[in-house]
Amino acid sequence: MEKSRAQRILWLLEELKVDYELKTYKRVNMLAPPEFKKIHPLGKSPLLSIQAEGAAEPLVLAESGVITEYLVDHFGPSLAPKRWQEGKENQVQGETEEWLRYRYFMHYAEGTLMPYLVTALLFKALKAKSPFFIRPIANVIAGNVDTLYLNPNLANNFTFLESQVKSAPNGGGYLCGSKLTGADILMSFPLSAAKGRSGFTEESYPALWAYVGRLEEMEGYKRAVQKIIDVEGSYDPSL
Repeated sequence: MEKSRAQRILWLLEELKVDYELKTYKRVNMLAPPEFKKIHPLGKSPLLSIQAEGAAEPLVLAESGVITEYLVDHFGPSLAPKRWQEGKENQVQGETEEWLRYRYFMHYAEGTLMPYLVTALLFKALKAKSPFFIRPIANVIAGNVDTLYLNPNLANNFTFLESQVKSAPNGGGYLCGSKLTGADILMSFPLSAAKGRSGFTEESYPALWAYVGRLEEMEGYKRAVQKIIDVEGSYDPSL
């Protein structure tokens, strides 16, 4: 769906080099159109439909994290780190640091970071679209939310991510180590959307900024963006 977070699923499909068909839908009053809800009742994007040979009905997956985990499990195990330390297979605390980071960031992207960014978007819209006679009140409310809630929490998260990039194992480069994983792909959208806003600047978070730049320069990322441009005419990663 246009103006959604689906680009990273396209990027994942490009990295996996699997054949796929891209279908796009236009929003109606910023919401999913009726035909989109026929695929999934919540009308959320992205959705992935998989038709396996011999299956009577396609499998429809929603939620970016679920889609990413399913695709990596079945088509791209190299995009997930090794799970177990040598000699500690299936033991409690036997997981590698790389795998624990991978599992954590698969949930962190939508569970922690995105809610703050979406809230920032909503209050930005509140200030811009309130009727003029109540706009001063809306600006005060939104400003207090920014000052007391959003700004400190976003700064805390960006500081945390800066440290995670710097401390990534095996020489780093990515959040989970020296190789791209599905978690990096999932994290790409919120971080690209936050660049230059919400306090996320190169001066304040140089390692995190450079990391996002590396993701945006990857060939699979650029192919996914180009496919969106070919369909929609432009690509804007902002929320």
